[in-house]
Amino acid sequence: MRPAAAPCTHARPRGKRRARRRGFTLIELMVSILVMAILAVMVEHIFEIMATRKREQALYVDLRLLRGAIDAYKHAYDAGRIAPVEGSSGYPKNLQALVDGADDALDPNHGKLRFLDQIPGDPMERDKSIAPADTWAPRAYASDPNDPRPGADVYDVHSKSTRPGLNGAAYSLW
Repeated sequence: MRPAAAPCTHARPRGKRRARRRGFTLIELMVSILVMAILAVMVEHIFEIMATRKREQALYVDLRLLRGAIDAYKHAYDAGRIAPVEGSSGYPKNLQALVDGADDALDPNHGKLRFLDQIPGDPMERDKSIAPADTWAPRAYASDPNDPRPGADVYDVHSKSTRPGLNGAAYSLW
């Protein structure tokens, strides 16, 4: 048989129970607020990156659209569908020529050859009061590839924005 347990000498008297602690300490509240602030900053940064990525995707699509239309204009010129002009490179004089179109030299009854419905604006341009055609920096056929400049025709286009993209390259180099 086991001996009886000795009575506990350090037990509290029944009438003097310690009240349970309720609420949070100041340090617990500060840590909670700090964690929420860090999460809010992270979420804000993620939304900024998502918005930038969306504008970059629009820039990529618009550049492909414009460059494709410029190439289609040049192919039509080379195929004789656009009447040749002495001293011309075969590229459009400006971006508006892609929208206005050119008379079809091979089939005058067909009407005009149009290459774009409208000129998209550069998504990296913050000032929306500028005409879409003026938001792009054109490069002439005769300009140096390392130093693109406008000229008598439009051989290529790029963004005027020199800000770096998410990949580190300036938008003007895309």
